[in-house]
Amino acid sequence: MPISEYYRGLRSKVGTDLLLVPSVAAVIRNEAGEILFIRKGGESLWGMPAGAVEPGETPSRAVRREVFEETGLMVTPERIIGVFGGAKYAYEYSNGDRVEYSVTVFECSIVKGTPRSMDGECEELRFFSDKELPQIAIPFPPEIFRRESGTVKTIFE
Repeated sequence: MPISEYYRGLRSKVGTDLLLVPSVAAVIRNEAGEILFIRKGGESLWGMPAGAVEPGETPSRAVRREVFEETGLMVTPERIIGVFGGAKYAYEYSNGDRVEYSVTVFECSIVKGTPRSMDGECEELRFFSDKELPQIAIPFPPEIFRRESGTVKTIFE
């Protein structure tokens, strides 16, 4: 997991102790309506393109940056489809670093690009139909991936 200088500095002070981390995630669909998921190296579970918000960065800018860094895609955040946090969104990395995410999930449209690992963090990128979603590492409610009448319901948890 690449880590920014800001979070590296925090980790030098708190070690592997729990950090509360503001973060973003993206639901990105292709023309067929399938959703892009990524699988990071050494992990068996999938996730959405996602990452931490950096100091001074807006959530919408963070989602654009994270999606590009992880997938090579340029996207436009269209709307917020969910805001999630609490103990269910805690995660422990393989190096022992513990985090609890407060995540703003955006529905994004692709502006340009072809999905590919840009930073080496992703081992596999793949589109899945909303009826055959992969097992994901962070327990987002499945409703955020479903479209009803062309829209996605906004969920707050």
